[in-house]
Amino acid sequence: MLIDVHAHFYTEGSRGDWRRVNASRLDAGRRIGITAHVASILGSWGVRSPIYFPSPTDVTDANEKMLALQKEHPGLIFGYCVVNPNFTDDAVREIDTRIKQGLIGIKLAASRRANDRLLDPIAERAAALGVPILHHIWQHRRRDWPGQEASDAVELGALAERHPRARFLLAHLGGGGDWAHSLRAVAQLPNVWIDLSGSGLDVGMLEGALEDVGVARLVWGADITLDTGWAKLRYLKSLGLSDEDLERIASGNAREIFPKGVFDAGG
Repeated sequence: MLIDVHAHFYTEGSRGDWRRVNASRLDAGRRIGITAHVASILGSWGVRSPIYFPSPTDVTDANEKMLALQKEHPGLIFGYCVVNPNFTDDAVREIDTRIKQGLIGIKLAASRRANDRLLDPIAERAAALGVPILHHIWQHRRRDWPGQEASDAVELGALAERHPRARFLLAHLGGGGDWAHSLRAVAQLPNVWIDLSGSGLDVGMLEGALEDVGVARLVWGADITLDTGWAKLRYLKSLGLSDEDLERIASGNAREIFPKGVFDAGG
């Protein structure tokens, strides 16, 4: 199995060629060997409300469309429930509803800093429901960015320490920035896994992840750039990892993080 823990799909209204883009992703995934895309739809992708501050209406619409995609491609596409923690009560209700309907995780983008207390009810629900949280991360945020409440690994680590029963995925280690800072920040936090996605593949990045965090807490993902996700697979193989370790990163760790048995139909 090859599980992409960080995928995205588009829907009607988000862009004119959304069907072509979605089909292209699935086609590329087949060629790479992806057996499960765990994906989110970020509201209306900025059309009706800001992309990182989606309205409750846009969140609900996006999660319904994510469920529809999951049902259209059973065993291949799985969904995260996207929420905006600034609307805390709405977010908790949305999580309870969508996980019950079949989504398998929670996606937090950049609506509120990861260490903000507003995220505590969401982390509590994730732990109670047994689903992980994929959190958008800047690798060492040095300043504020317009249009988003961007977090870094130190802030995600603070949330993870407050909620040791919850499981967190630190998004796109290869997304640019000081990945070494992120690795050091969460190295001693056993409930934080590293998502290897992102367009970057710096010299030493995967070696550093293996050394600082270890095989048992690395998960494969591609995000938007499937080609660099594939490159990371090739790079990992070139490092001489055992077949068992490669399998853990490709799918084994994800199968432990997400609800038990959800990927069995796909692999």
